Amino acid sequence: MTHGVVAVRHGRTGARFDVRVVPRGARTAIEGLRDGSLLVRVTAPPVEGAANDAVVAVVAAALGVARRDLHVVAGATSRRKTLEVAGLDEVTLSGRLTALLS
Repeated sequence: MTHGVVAVRHGRTGARFDVRVVPRGARTAIEGLRDGSLLVRVTAPPVEGAANDAVVAVVAAALGVARRDLHVVAGATSRRKTLEVAGLDEVTLSGRLTALLS
């Protein structure tokens, strides 16, 4: 299932999607889409997991899920990451992304 160009797929404990992270930004915000991924800018540097923690915090808040339910499952040291939302199916996550990006 896709939203625009964000692919939502089945994961081990929930639904997965890709994000593109821009660390050391002027502000922390979800900026839309880039290269098929949700674009997330964070002020945190990519050092000792700070940027990953910031991404999890901002995306969890935007999707209305607990931070403990959102995990980086691939790309921990890359700008392109795969996030998994535990307990959400693909349809529910796609709906929340649609609402977030509209």
